[in-house]
Amino acid sequence: MLKNNKAFLSLFLVSVLWGCNYPISAYLLQGFSPVFLSTVRICFTSLFLIIVAMVHKGIRRPTSSEWKLLLGAGIFGTLINQTFYFTGLHHTTPANASLIIALAPIATIFLERIIFKVKFTLKKATGALISLMGVFSIIGVASGSFGISWGDLNIVVAMLCLSISLLFIRALSKTLNTYIITIYSTVLGSVLMIPAAGVEGIVSGTVISDSMIMWFLLISAGILAQGIAGFWWNKGVSEVGAGTASMFMNVQPFVAILASHFILGDPILVSQILGGILVLLGVFIANMPSGKTEMVMEPNKGL
Repeated sequence: MLKNNKAFLSLFLVSVLWGCNYPISAYLLQGFSPVFLSTVRICFTSLFLIIVAMVHKGIRRPTSSEWKLLLGAGIFGTLINQTFYFTGLHHTTPANASLIIALAPIATIFLERIIFKVKFTLKKATGALISLMGVFSIIGVASGSFGISWGDLNIVVAMLCLSISLLFIRALSKTLNTYIITIYSTVLGSVLMIPAAGVEGIVSGTVISDSMIMWFLLISAGILAQGIAGFWWNKGVSEVGAGTASMFMNVQPFVAILASHFILGDPILVSQILGGILVLLGVFIANMPSGKTEMVMEPNKGL
């Protein structure tokens, strides 16, 4: 019982940390250009993971088929996802970003149906419909007309890429454990991000803060929020189970709303609260256990 209590506390603290990471990322965008910020952050995460791998050893080399899946996870889960995520966060609120990203499990259900012909049950359809209503509330439905900001649109693309990457990760999880997948996909993703940062510098210029506080937050976010927290999360999942752990994911969007209010001074909107409740309710309904135990994948590393 005491062991479970420690696991619950660990999962809750990780969820709070990931929720706070949204406004912290938005704050960092005041001093860094989006792609450069993402690249530096993911590189520090990779450096941390490489050190961990060297200390623990015992990580085998992936097969050729696994490398292809890892490349897909790196392209969609890091390169495209992070580029659109930080670009979108530069033009929308952390609260909106967190609530739209929360729709990723629903998008994955649709993708599984389209790509793998997975049965689309009434429960999944109901959950998807409720979550979509929540997203429409978040990004704006008024007077019968639908409006979406440039920032929200970028976050939607980032969310879809995250969902696509989860399909690659789920395929990899059949032969590799989450620890190894996290290390390889993150390091591969950081390699892919470096040319993207160079392109950003050529096209729109690179903004680099000279503030020590900004750099401290950037490095801390890369190592703590993206590196250490991921291991804490996986450890908690292994102790209490995927289904129980998944409930803690629902904490993140509301932490992001509160943290954005106190850190950035963003207003707390009724549409965000109502939309968030609908999104999370839909995700809960669509992913209710049906006799099978599925692995809960680690949330987007860049958040």
